[in-house]
Parts: sequence; C-alpha cells; structure tokens
Amino acid sequence: MKIGIAADHAGQRLKAAITEHLHASGHTIVPFGPETAPDDDYPLIVRPLADAVVRGDVDRGIFFCGSGIGPAVAANKIPGVRAAVVENEWSARDSVEHVDVNLLTLGERVIGEELAKSIVDAYLGAKVQGGRHARRRGQIAKLENSEPIVADGAKGMSRGR
Repeated sequence: MKIGIAADHAGQRLKAAITEHLHASGHTIVPFGPETAPDDDYPLIVRPLADAVVRGDVDRGIFFCGSGIGPAVAANKIPGVRAAVVENEWSARDSVEHVDVNLLTLGERVIGEELAKSIVDAYLGAKVQGGRHARRRGQIAKLENSEPIVADGAKGMSRGR
C-alpha cells in the first residue's frame, strides 16, 4: 500500500518509528511536508498530505503531532478528506470499515510507539463495509457538498425545529 506521511514538530519521533515499521511491513512511504521547527503550523503541513489523499496519489495518509486533534480538524475542511484522531486499534479499524477514513492522525504525546504500530496496522488492514455504512457515507458526502439530507427509511433521523 502507498502511504503518505507527515508530521509537525511534536510528532517527529513517532513518525520515524512508524515509517520504519511501515517499510518493514512492505509499504511504500511518501513523505510530505518540510523539515519542522517548534513554531511550525500543522495546517500548512497537513494540507499537501490531504491533497495527495484526495487526488489518489497515496492510498491513505497518516499525520503525526502532539495530540492528533488539530490536524484532523484542519484536514476535514478539505473536500474528500475523512480524517480521524485514533487512540486504539478498534477505532482505527472501525474508522475505515464504517466511515472510510482516509487520513489518520496520531498524537505522539498521547500514545506510545508499540500502540501506534498496532493502530496503524489495524487502520491499513481494514476494508470499507457496505450496507448502512455506505448509506451514511453518502449522507456525509451530502453534508460536505451542502446538500440536504433526506430520511430514506433510516431509523433515528430527527428533525430540528
């Protein structure tokens, strides 16, 4: 699998460890972003990675920083990106199976190296599921395009007043 990776200053050690792990697992790594400094800005670093994911230049992306939160928020502003902060294997697998997450963000200050390896393996090994999950992904795409979402027999739809 072709994996795009990037990091800000707070994710460099975890990025290096996961890069080595991915190489050993036979993946192709495509690095994004400049050399970092303590005053770097993650929106500027995550953008080239997110754009590559949307264009299909890489199969999936992984961004490393202190918490994972800021880059996920920034990347989700780019149409076609479905980014998630993940801190366990179950969520990594579920994020792909249900939502088709294509950009994972990991926080070096939150998770350790061995857990990060397991999370990345679960993320890359997961396959997108159909059924109700496909319907929901379609609804998410409508939100992204500012289209109305119409209840199509789905349970649990509520209407605002």
